[in-house]
Amino acid sequence: MTATGASYKTADLLWQASACEIAERVAKGEISAREVVEANIARMHDRNPAMNAVVDDLSEEAMAEAARLDETFARSGPVGPLHGVPVTIKENIDQKGRATPNGVKALKDLIAPADSPFVTNLRNAGAVVIGRTNTPEFSFRGTTDNPLHGRTFNPWNDWASAGGSSGGASSAVMSGIGAIAHGNDIGGSLRFPATCTGAATVKPGLGRTPAYNPSQTAERGILAQVTSVQGVICREVRDVRLAMQSAVAYSPQDPWQVPMPWEGQKVDGPIKVGFTRETYGFDLDPAVDAALATARQALADAGYAVEEIETPDMFKIGREATRTLFGETDALMGDFIRAHASADFLTYWDHCLEIAPPYRGDDLLAAYARRAGHVRKWMQLLADYPLVLTPFLLSPTYAHARDYEGRVGAEEIMLRGFYSFSMNFMGLPAGNIPANYNDGLPVGVQIVGQRFREDMILDACEAVESRVGVMAHRLFARG
Repeated sequence: MTATGASYKTADLLWQASACEIAERVAKGEISAREVVEANIARMHDRNPAMNAVVDDLSEEAMAEAARLDETFARSGPVGPLHGVPVTIKENIDQKGRATPNGVKALKDLIAPADSPFVTNLRNAGAVVIGRTNTPEFSFRGTTDNPLHGRTFNPWNDWASAGGSSGGASSAVMSGIGAIAHGNDIGGSLRFPATCTGAATVKPGLGRTPAYNPSQTAERGILAQVTSVQGVICREVRDVRLAMQSAVAYSPQDPWQVPMPWEGQKVDGPIKVGFTRETYGFDLDPAVDAALATARQALADAGYAVEEIETPDMFKIGREATRTLFGETDALMGDFIRAHASADFLTYWDHCLEIAPPYRGDDLLAAYARRAGHVRKWMQLLADYPLVLTPFLLSPTYAHARDYEGRVGAEEIMLRGFYSFSMNFMGLPAGNIPANYNDGLPVGVQIVGQRFREDMILDACEAVESRVGVMAHRLFARG
Protein backbone atom coordinates (compact mmCIF):
# COMPACT_ATOMS: atom_id res chain seq x y z
CA MET A 1 0.00 0.00 0.00
CA THR A 2 1.08 3.57 -0.57
CA ALA A 3 1.32 6.16 2.18
CA THR A 4 -2.26 7.18 1.33
CA GLY A 5 -3.50 3.59 1.30
CA ALA A 6 -4.00 3.21 -2.47
CA SER A 7 -2.74 0.14 -4.29
CA TYR A 8 0.04 0.44 -6.83
CA LYS A 9 -1.89 0.09 -10.06
CA THR A 10 0.92 1.21 -12.34
CA ALA A 11 3.25 -1.66 -13.18
CA ASP A 12 6.41 0.43 -13.06
CA LEU A 13 5.64 1.40 -9.43
CA LEU A 14 5.19 -2.15 -8.21
CA TRP A 15 8.64 -1.94 -6.61
CA GLN A 16 7.04 0.21 -3.92
CA ALA A 17 4.46 -2.43 -3.01
CA SER A 18 4.73 -4.43 0.19
CA ALA A 19 5.35 -8.16 0.06
CA CYS A 20 1.86 -8.67 1.52
CA GLU A 21 0.24 -6.63 -1.26
CA ILE A 22 2.26 -8.38 -3.95
CA ALA A 23 1.39 -11.84 -2.63
CA GLU A 24 -2.29 -10.99 -2.32
CA ARG A 25 -2.62 -9.45 -5.77
CA VAL A 26 -0.64 -12.20 -7.47
CA ALA A 27 -2.80 -14.81 -5.75
CA LYS A 28 -5.93 -13.05 -7.03
CA GLY A 29 -4.54 -12.94 -10.55
CA GLU A 30 -4.53 -9.11 -10.62
CA ILE A 31 -0.82 -8.96 -11.44
CA SER A 32 1.71 -11.53 -12.62
CA ALA A 33 4.99 -12.59 -11.09
CA ARG A 34 6.73 -11.32 -14.22
CA GLU A 35 5.25 -7.84 -13.81
CA VAL A 36 6.36 -7.60 -10.20
CA VAL A 37 9.83 -9.01 -10.77
CA GLU A 38 10.38 -6.86 -13.86
CA ALA A 39 9.45 -3.70 -11.92
CA ASN A 40 11.85 -4.59 -9.11
CA ILE A 41 14.65 -5.39 -11.54
CA ALA A 42 14.11 -2.05 -13.27
CA ARG A 43 14.30 -0.33 -9.90
CA MET A 44 17.46 -2.27 -9.08
CA HIS A 45 19.11 -1.17 -12.31
CA ASP A 46 18.06 2.42 -11.64
CA ARG A 47 19.07 2.74 -7.97
CA ASN A 48 21.74 0.12 -7.34
CA PRO A 49 24.58 1.99 -9.12
CA ALA A 50 24.25 4.67 -6.42
CA MET A 51 23.59 2.28 -3.50
CA ASN A 52 25.89 -0.67 -4.31
CA ALA A 53 23.57 -2.85 -2.26
CA VAL A 54 23.24 -5.73 -4.75
CA VAL A 55 26.62 -7.13 -5.81
CA ASP A 56 25.42 -10.14 -7.81
CA ASP A 57 22.67 -9.26 -10.30
CA LEU A 58 20.40 -12.25 -10.95
CA SER A 59 17.97 -10.46 -13.29
CA GLU A 60 18.07 -13.06 -16.05
CA GLU A 61 17.52 -15.99 -13.71
CA ALA A 62 14.80 -14.08 -11.86
CA MET A 63 12.80 -13.36 -14.99
CA ALA A 64 13.00 -17.00 -16.01
CA GLU A 65 11.80 -18.07 -12.56
CA ALA A 66 8.96 -15.53 -12.66
CA ALA A 67 7.86 -16.92 -16.02
CA ARG A 68 7.90 -20.45 -14.59
CA LEU A 69 5.82 -19.31 -11.63
CA ASP A 70 3.27 -17.69 -13.91
CA GLU A 71 2.95 -20.92 -15.88
CA THR A 72 2.48 -22.86 -12.65
CA PHE A 73 -0.09 -20.34 -11.43
CA ALA A 74 -2.10 -20.72 -14.62
CA ARG A 75 -2.26 -24.49 -14.07
CA SER A 76 -2.69 -24.81 -10.32
CA GLY A 77 -2.53 -21.46 -8.53
CA PRO A 78 0.20 -20.06 -6.27
CA VAL A 79 2.96 -22.39 -5.12
CA GLY A 80 3.08 -20.77 -1.68
CA PRO A 81 2.45 -17.60 0.34
CA LEU A 82 5.34 -15.71 -1.30
CA HIS A 83 4.43 -16.56 -4.92
CA GLY A 84 6.09 -13.93 -7.12
CA VAL A 85 7.53 -11.82 -4.30
CA PRO A 86 11.01 -10.51 -5.24
CA VAL A 87 13.70 -11.01 -2.60
CA THR A 88 17.43 -10.54 -2.15
CA ILE A 89 19.88 -12.91 -0.45
CA LYS A 90 22.92 -11.81 1.54
CA GLU A 91 26.18 -12.94 -0.05
CA ASN A 92 27.36 -14.88 3.00
CA ILE A 93 24.95 -17.80 2.66
CA ASP A 94 24.90 -20.40 -0.08
CA GLN A 95 22.86 -20.15 -3.25
CA LYS A 96 23.51 -22.92 -5.73
CA GLY A 97 25.94 -21.93 -8.47
CA ARG A 98 26.77 -18.53 -6.93
CA ALA A 99 29.80 -17.40 -4.95
CA THR A 100 29.66 -17.11 -1.16
CA PRO A 101 32.61 -14.75 -0.60
CA ASN A 102 31.51 -13.18 2.71
CA GLY A 103 33.17 -9.93 1.64
CA VAL A 104 36.59 -11.59 1.33
CA LYS A 105 38.60 -11.55 -1.89
CA ALA A 106 40.16 -14.92 -1.14
CA LEU A 107 36.68 -16.50 -1.17
CA LYS A 108 35.42 -14.86 -4.36
CA ASP A 109 35.50 -18.19 -6.22
CA LEU A 110 33.82 -20.25 -3.49
CA ILE A 111 30.83 -21.55 -5.47
CA ALA A 112 27.94 -23.07 -3.55
CA PRO A 113 27.02 -26.64 -4.51
CA ALA A 114 23.45 -26.23 -3.21
CA ASP A 115 21.11 -23.74 -1.57
CA SER A 116 21.20 -23.09 2.15
CA PRO A 117 17.94 -24.15 3.82
CA PHE A 118 16.84 -20.55 4.35
CA VAL A 119 17.04 -19.92 0.60
CA THR A 120 15.20 -23.19 0.01
CA ASN A 121 12.42 -22.13 2.36
CA LEU A 122 11.88 -18.79 0.62
CA ARG A 123 11.96 -20.37 -2.82
CA ASN A 124 9.59 -23.14 -1.80
CA ALA A 125 7.16 -20.43 -0.71
CA GLY A 126 7.33 -18.88 -4.20
CA ALA A 127 9.83 -16.05 -3.66
CA VAL A 128 12.02 -14.97 -6.60
CA VAL A 129 15.67 -14.08 -5.89
CA ILE A 130 16.66 -11.00 -7.93
CA GLY A 131 20.14 -10.45 -6.49
CA ARG A 132 22.67 -11.09 -3.75
CA THR A 133 23.59 -8.31 -1.35
CA ASN A 134 26.81 -6.89 0.03
CA THR A 135 28.40 -7.60 3.40
CA PRO A 136 31.62 -6.41 5.08
CA GLU A 137 34.73 -8.56 5.33
CA PHE A 138 33.90 -11.74 7.25
CA SER A 139 30.49 -10.16 8.02
CA PHE A 140 32.20 -8.68 11.05
CA ARG A 141 31.56 -4.94 11.07
CA GLY A 142 28.71 -2.60 11.92
CA THR A 143 29.01 -1.00 8.48
CA THR A 144 29.15 -2.51 4.99
CA ASP A 145 32.27 -2.11 2.87
CA ASN A 146 34.93 -4.49 1.57
CA PRO A 147 37.81 -4.62 -0.94
CA LEU A 148 35.87 -7.08 -3.12
CA HIS A 149 32.75 -5.04 -3.85
CA GLY A 150 33.25 -1.67 -2.17
CA ARG A 151 30.95 0.42 -0.04
CA THR A 152 27.18 0.11 0.32
CA PHE A 153 25.41 3.45 0.83
CA ASN A 154 22.57 4.40 3.14
CA PRO A 155 19.54 5.49 1.05
CA TRP A 156 18.84 8.41 3.40
CA ASN A 157 22.21 10.16 2.91
CA ASP A 158 25.82 9.45 2.01
CA TRP A 159 27.18 10.35 5.45
CA ALA A 160 25.41 7.66 7.43
CA SER A 161 26.30 4.00 7.57
CA ALA A 162 23.87 1.52 6.03
CA GLY A 163 24.72 -0.69 8.99
CA GLY A 164 26.30 -4.09 9.03
CA SER A 165 26.74 -6.73 8.42
CA SER A 166 23.46 -6.96 6.46
CA GLY A 167 23.92 -3.41 5.16
CA GLY A 168 23.45 -4.48 1.55
CA ALA A 169 20.15 -6.11 2.52
CA SER A 170 18.80 -3.05 4.35
CA SER A 171 19.94 -0.60 1.68
CA ALA A 172 18.38 -2.75 -1.05
CA VAL A 173 14.96 -3.19 0.51
CA MET A 174 14.71 0.44 1.63
CA SER A 175 15.67 1.54 -1.90
CA GLY A 176 12.80 -0.49 -3.36
CA ILE A 177 15.00 -3.36 -4.56
CA GLY A 178 12.97 -6.41 -3.51
CA ALA A 179 10.19 -6.47 -0.93
CA ILE A 180 12.04 -8.89 1.39
CA ALA A 181 15.78 -8.90 2.13
CA HIS A 182 17.47 -11.88 3.71
CA GLY A 183 20.03 -11.11 6.39
CA ASN A 184 21.61 -12.76 9.40
CA ASP A 185 22.69 -11.74 12.88
CA ILE A 186 25.49 -12.91 15.17
CA GLY A 187 25.90 -9.67 17.11
CA GLY A 188 23.42 -7.25 15.56
CA SER A 189 23.71 -7.78 11.82
CA LEU A 190 19.95 -7.62 11.22
CA ARG A 191 19.24 -4.93 13.79
CA PHE A 192 22.09 -2.50 13.13
CA PRO A 193 21.15 -2.16 9.43
CA ALA A 194 17.43 -1.94 10.18
CA THR A 195 18.07 0.81 12.71
CA CYS A 196 20.41 2.70 10.37
CA THR A 197 17.98 2.65 7.43
CA GLY A 198 14.57 2.73 9.12
CA ALA A 199 13.55 -0.82 8.24
CA ALA A 200 11.74 -3.43 10.32
CA THR A 201 13.21 -6.73 11.46
CA VAL A 202 13.17 -9.36 14.15
CA LYS A 203 16.29 -11.26 15.13
CA PRO A 204 14.96 -14.78 15.63
CA GLY A 205 15.82 -16.67 18.77
CA LEU A 206 17.96 -19.78 19.00
CA GLY A 207 16.47 -22.69 17.06
CA ARG A 208 13.85 -20.70 15.16
CA THR A 209 15.21 -20.57 11.57
CA PRO A 210 17.51 -23.05 9.80
CA ALA A 211 21.13 -22.30 9.01
CA TYR A 212 23.68 -24.32 7.05
CA ASN A 213 26.07 -23.61 4.19
CA PRO A 214 26.68 -26.67 1.97
CA SER A 215 29.96 -25.05 0.88
CA GLN A 216 31.44 -25.12 4.39
CA THR A 217 34.46 -27.33 5.03
CA ALA A 218 34.27 -27.25 8.84
CA GLU A 219 31.67 -26.66 11.52
CA ARG A 220 31.46 -23.27 13.21
CA GLY A 221 32.41 -22.76 16.85
CA ILE A 222 29.79 -23.67 19.43
CA LEU A 223 29.04 -20.05 20.36
CA ALA A 224 28.64 -19.06 16.72
CA GLN A 225 26.24 -21.97 16.30
CA VAL A 226 23.97 -20.77 19.13
CA THR A 227 24.20 -17.02 18.54
CA SER A 228 24.05 -16.63 14.74
CA VAL A 229 20.56 -16.67 13.20
CA GLN A 230 18.99 -16.16 9.77
CA GLY A 231 16.21 -13.62 9.25
CA VAL A 232 14.79 -10.87 7.06
CA ILE A 233 14.73 -7.10 6.80
CA CYS A 234 11.63 -5.48 5.31
CA ARG A 235 10.07 -2.06 4.90
CA GLU A 236 6.99 -2.99 6.93
CA VAL A 237 6.35 -5.19 9.95
CA ARG A 238 3.63 -7.17 8.19
CA ASP A 239 6.16 -8.21 5.54
CA VAL A 240 8.59 -9.46 8.20
CA ARG A 241 5.76 -11.56 9.60
CA LEU A 242 4.81 -12.91 6.17
CA ALA A 243 8.40 -13.85 5.31
CA MET A 244 9.14 -15.43 8.69
CA GLN A 245 6.11 -17.70 8.50
CA SER A 246 7.78 -19.40 5.53
CA ALA A 247 11.37 -19.01 6.75
CA VAL A 248 10.79 -21.12 9.87
CA ALA A 249 10.06 -24.28 7.86
CA TYR A 250 12.04 -27.10 9.43
CA SER A 251 15.32 -28.36 7.94
CA PRO A 252 17.18 -31.40 9.28
CA GLN A 253 20.41 -29.76 8.10
CA ASP A 254 20.37 -27.54 11.20
CA PRO A 255 20.83 -29.55 14.43
CA TRP A 256 19.70 -26.57 16.53
CA GLN A 257 16.40 -25.84 14.78
CA VAL A 258 13.22 -26.70 16.67
CA PRO A 259 10.09 -27.33 14.55
CA MET A 260 7.79 -24.92 16.36
CA PRO A 261 4.64 -23.29 14.94
CA TRP A 262 4.94 -19.60 14.15
CA GLU A 263 1.99 -18.49 16.26
CA GLY A 264 2.18 -19.04 20.02
CA GLN A 265 -0.60 -19.14 22.58
CA LYS A 266 -2.63 -16.00 23.11
CA VAL A 267 -1.94 -14.16 26.36
CA ASP A 268 -4.93 -13.42 28.56
CA GLY A 269 -5.37 -9.80 29.58
CA PRO A 270 -3.00 -6.92 28.80
CA ILE A 271 0.51 -8.06 27.87
CA LYS A 272 3.06 -6.71 30.32
CA VAL A 273 5.96 -4.82 28.74
CA GLY A 274 9.03 -3.98 30.76
CA PHE A 275 10.75 -0.75 29.80
CA THR A 276 14.33 0.39 30.39
CA ARG A 277 16.41 3.36 29.32
CA GLU A 278 19.47 2.39 31.39
CA THR A 279 22.75 3.36 29.70
CA TYR A 280 25.31 2.23 32.30
CA GLY A 281 27.03 5.60 32.34
CA PHE A 282 26.97 6.33 28.60
CA ASP A 283 25.10 9.32 27.21
CA LEU A 284 21.65 8.70 25.70
CA ASP A 285 21.00 10.90 22.70
CA PRO A 286 17.76 12.95 23.08
CA ALA A 287 16.53 11.59 19.74
CA VAL A 288 16.79 8.02 21.06
CA ASP A 289 15.14 9.03 24.32
CA ALA A 290 12.28 10.56 22.31
CA ALA A 291 11.97 7.36 20.26
CA LEU A 292 11.70 5.29 23.44
CA ALA A 293 9.04 7.63 24.83
CA THR A 294 7.06 7.41 21.58
CA ALA A 295 7.30 3.61 21.49
CA ARG A 296 6.32 3.36 25.13
CA GLN A 297 3.24 5.53 24.63
CA ALA A 298 2.27 3.71 21.42
CA LEU A 299 2.35 0.40 23.25
CA ALA A 300 0.35 1.76 26.16
CA ASP A 301 -2.27 3.21 23.80
CA ALA A 302 -2.46 -0.17 22.03
CA GLY A 303 -3.43 -1.85 25.30
CA TYR A 304 -0.07 -3.10 26.57
CA ALA A 305 0.72 -2.66 30.27
CA VAL A 306 4.06 -0.84 30.17
CA GLU A 307 6.13 -0.60 33.32
CA GLU A 308 9.64 0.73 33.91
CA ILE A 309 11.83 -2.06 35.25
CA GLU A 310 15.40 -2.92 36.12
CA THR A 311 16.90 -5.62 33.93
CA PRO A 312 19.95 -7.79 34.57
CA ASP A 313 23.14 -5.85 33.82
CA MET A 314 23.07 -5.55 30.03
CA PHE A 315 26.50 -3.96 29.78
CA LYS A 316 28.01 -6.89 31.69
CA ILE A 317 26.20 -9.43 29.50
CA GLY A 318 27.18 -7.58 26.33
CA ARG A 319 30.78 -7.51 27.49
CA GLU A 320 30.70 -11.24 28.13
CA ALA A 321 29.23 -11.74 24.67
CA THR A 322 32.00 -9.89 22.82
CA ARG A 323 34.86 -11.33 24.85
CA THR A 324 33.54 -14.87 24.40
CA LEU A 325 32.82 -14.51 20.70
CA PHE A 326 36.19 -12.88 20.03
CA GLY A 327 37.91 -15.65 21.96
CA GLU A 328 36.24 -18.35 19.92
CA THR A 329 36.66 -16.51 16.62
CA ASP A 330 40.32 -15.73 17.18
CA ALA A 331 41.01 -19.35 18.18
CA LEU A 332 39.24 -20.90 15.18
CA MET A 333 39.58 -18.22 12.49
CA GLY A 334 42.32 -15.89 13.64
CA ASP A 335 44.99 -17.27 11.32
CA PHE A 336 42.68 -17.14 8.29
CA ILE A 337 41.61 -13.57 9.11
CA ARG A 338 45.20 -12.41 9.45
CA ALA A 339 46.16 -14.12 6.19
CA HIS A 340 43.32 -12.77 4.05
CA ALA A 341 41.87 -9.58 5.60
CA SER A 342 42.64 -6.10 4.32
CA ALA A 343 45.07 -3.91 6.25
CA ASP A 344 42.22 -1.65 7.42
CA PHE A 345 40.23 -4.59 8.70
CA LEU A 346 43.23 -6.01 10.55
CA THR A 347 43.74 -2.68 12.32
CA TYR A 348 40.06 -2.67 13.27
CA TRP A 349 40.23 -6.30 14.38
CA ASP A 350 43.18 -5.54 16.65
CA HIS A 351 41.22 -2.64 18.16
CA CYS A 352 38.29 -4.96 18.80
CA LEU A 353 40.53 -7.44 20.60
CA GLU A 354 41.91 -4.62 22.75
CA ILE A 355 38.43 -3.26 23.56
CA ALA A 356 37.01 -6.68 24.42
CA PRO A 357 40.00 -8.88 25.35
CA PRO A 358 39.21 -12.41 24.17
CA TYR A 359 38.69 -15.17 26.69
CA ARG A 360 41.14 -17.98 26.05
CA GLY A 361 41.66 -21.51 27.29
CA ASP A 362 39.97 -22.28 30.60
CA ASP A 363 38.61 -18.73 30.79
CA LEU A 364 36.75 -19.31 27.53
CA LEU A 365 35.26 -22.55 28.88
CA ALA A 366 34.19 -20.72 32.04
CA ALA A 367 32.54 -18.00 29.96
CA TYR A 368 30.55 -20.63 28.06
CA ALA A 369 29.36 -21.94 31.41
CA ARG A 370 28.43 -18.49 32.78
CA ARG A 371 26.22 -17.90 29.76
CA ALA A 372 23.55 -20.15 31.27
CA GLY A 373 23.27 -17.89 34.31
CA HIS A 374 22.62 -14.83 32.17
CA VAL A 375 20.00 -16.69 30.16
CA ARG A 376 18.30 -17.94 33.32
CA LYS A 377 17.95 -14.43 34.76
CA TRP A 378 16.42 -13.14 31.54
CA MET A 379 14.07 -16.10 31.20
CA GLN A 380 12.82 -15.38 34.72
CA LEU A 381 12.32 -11.71 33.83
CA LEU A 382 10.45 -12.59 30.65
CA ALA A 383 8.17 -14.91 32.60
CA ASP A 384 6.84 -11.76 34.31
CA TYR A 385 7.27 -9.35 31.39
CA PRO A 386 6.85 -11.24 28.09
CA LEU A 387 8.17 -8.21 26.20
CA VAL A 388 10.89 -5.69 27.12
CA LEU A 389 11.38 -2.34 25.35
CA THR A 390 15.02 -1.18 25.30
CA PRO A 391 17.28 1.21 23.43
CA PHE A 392 19.27 -0.35 20.62
CA LEU A 393 21.87 2.25 19.71
CA LEU A 394 22.45 5.04 22.20
CA SER A 395 22.70 7.55 19.34
CA PRO A 396 20.50 7.70 16.22
CA THR A 397 23.18 6.28 13.92
CA TYR A 398 26.85 6.74 13.05
CA ALA A 399 29.07 7.80 10.19
CA HIS A 400 29.79 5.21 7.50
CA ALA A 401 33.39 4.43 8.50
CA ARG A 402 33.14 5.41 12.16
CA ASP A 403 34.41 2.01 13.32
CA TYR A 404 37.60 2.53 11.28
CA GLU A 405 38.36 5.86 13.00
CA GLY A 406 40.89 4.44 15.44
CA ARG A 407 40.13 2.74 18.70
CA VAL A 408 37.67 5.47 19.71
CA GLY A 409 35.62 4.84 16.59
CA ALA A 410 35.60 1.08 17.13
CA GLU A 411 34.49 1.60 20.73
CA GLU A 412 31.31 3.36 19.56
CA ILE A 413 29.99 -0.03 18.47
CA MET A 414 32.03 -2.49 20.52
CA LEU A 415 31.39 -0.83 23.88
CA ARG A 416 28.00 0.79 23.27
CA GLY A 417 26.34 -2.03 21.35
CA PHE A 418 25.60 -4.08 24.46
CA TYR A 419 21.83 -4.05 23.96
CA SER A 420 22.48 -5.85 20.68
CA PHE A 421 25.28 -8.29 21.53
CA SER A 422 23.62 -9.50 24.73
CA MET A 423 20.52 -10.76 22.92
CA ASN A 424 22.59 -12.93 20.57
CA PHE A 425 24.63 -14.25 23.47
CA MET A 426 21.46 -15.40 25.25
CA GLY A 427 19.70 -16.64 22.12
CA LEU A 428 16.67 -14.41 22.71
CA PRO A 429 14.55 -12.94 19.90
CA ALA A 430 14.59 -9.16 19.51
CA GLY A 431 12.83 -6.89 17.04
CA ASN A 432 13.78 -3.45 15.79
CA ILE A 433 11.39 -0.77 14.60
CA PRO A 434 11.77 2.97 13.86
CA ALA A 435 10.14 5.08 16.55
CA ASN A 436 11.38 8.56 15.65
CA TYR A 437 12.51 10.62 12.67
CA ASN A 438 15.29 13.03 13.57
CA ASP A 439 17.37 15.34 11.42
CA GLY A 440 16.55 13.42 8.26
CA LEU A 441 17.27 9.96 9.67
CA PRO A 442 15.11 7.28 11.34
CA VAL A 443 15.72 6.29 14.95
CA GLY A 444 15.06 2.71 16.03
CA VAL A 445 14.24 0.94 19.29
CA GLN A 446 14.43 -2.72 20.33
CA ILE A 447 11.70 -5.02 21.66
CA VAL A 448 12.87 -8.27 23.27
CA GLY A 449 10.61 -11.28 23.75
CA GLN A 450 10.35 -14.83 25.02
CA ARG A 451 11.79 -17.71 23.04
CA PHE A 452 9.69 -18.69 20.03
CA ARG A 453 7.51 -15.58 20.49
CA GLU A 454 8.74 -13.56 17.54
CA ASP A 455 5.04 -13.26 16.71
CA MET A 456 4.42 -11.25 19.90
CA ILE A 457 7.45 -9.07 19.22
CA LEU A 458 6.19 -8.22 15.74
CA ASP A 459 2.71 -7.44 17.08
CA ALA A 460 4.30 -4.91 19.43
CA CYS A 461 6.50 -3.52 16.65
CA GLU A 462 3.38 -3.07 14.54
CA ALA A 463 1.78 -1.02 17.31
CA VAL A 464 4.79 1.34 17.20
CA GLU A 465 4.75 1.41 13.39
CA SER A 466 1.07 2.38 13.45
CA ARG A 467 1.99 5.43 15.52
CA VAL A 468 5.18 6.48 13.71
CA GLY A 469 4.45 5.33 10.15
CA VAL A 470 6.41 3.30 7.62
CA MET A 471 9.74 5.06 7.11
CA ALA A 472 10.03 3.92 3.50
CA HIS A 473 7.03 6.07 2.63
CA ARG A 474 9.04 9.14 3.67
CA LEU A 475 11.99 7.91 1.67
CA PHE A 476 10.01 7.20 -1.51
CA ALA A 477 8.25 10.56 -1.27
CA ARG A 478 11.66 12.23 -1.65
CA GLY A 479 11.97 10.64 -5.11
